[in-house]
Amino acid sequence: MKLSGNTILITGGSAGIGLAFAERFIKAENTVIVSGRREHILQNAKEKFPSLITRVSDLDIESERVALFDWVTANYPEVNVLVNNAGIQQRFNVLQADAKNNWSYFSKEITTNIEAPFHLSMLFAPYFAAKEEAAIINVTSGLAFTPFVIAPIYSATKAALHSFTVSLRHQLSETSVEVIEVAPPAVNTDLGGAGLHVHGEPLDAFADGIFKGLEEGKKEIGYGTSVDRLRMSRDDVDKHVENMYKAMKSTME
Repeated sequence: MKLSGNTILITGGSAGIGLAFAERFIKAENTVIVSGRREHILQNAKEKFPSLITRVSDLDIESERVALFDWVTANYPEVNVLVNNAGIQQRFNVLQADAKNNWSYFSKEITTNIEAPFHLSMLFAPYFAAKEEAAIINVTSGLAFTPFVIAPIYSATKAALHSFTVSLRHQLSETSVEVIEVAPPAVNTDLGGAGLHVHGEPLDAFADGIFKGLEEGKKEIGYGTSVDRLRMSRDDVDKHVENMYKAMKSTME
């Protein structure tokens, strides 16, 4: 995809990976719109990057996803890039989870990580297909390929988004819409809660690495440890998952 002269919508763009991407797109002379649930966090982002356009939107709600699409296309009809970045991660032991009384807590992860990006992709794809150049960028995870056993729903949702992205890429292959997958490793952000990813890749180094992949025209972009996961054999996946679980098992007890 071209890296300048776009109008870009980034979901979950008020902090973490989304804001790091927004910063780089702004520096590359793009118009950048970010959505998020919390107005004060969006305001903090705008204070840091005054040209940023912000929109409060709860993507767990179907009508708000449609409203976001309608608002963006009405006010910024030149929009030609969607970055499905919003996501949440929950760590739990299924033997201790109260799925009977607290399913809404767990289903939120499914709605945010699967339903929202699927729906937004399907809303924007026909709109983008009428443009000369456009792109949909789906942020999955290295865990789409090697599940993190203590985050079972998160890993499964990212695997689903990976599969959807492959199908979307083929369906849009004869249009102007590029479909790109970004599969991060653990990155030092507050995903899942403060302090859980302090040993992950530095955010700025990660974002710079992803933009290098975009410049090179890659359709699937990993970074650090996630690069190898994108092409692991099944046997290597099984070994990797087992080793990860052994290393983290004590945190679930």
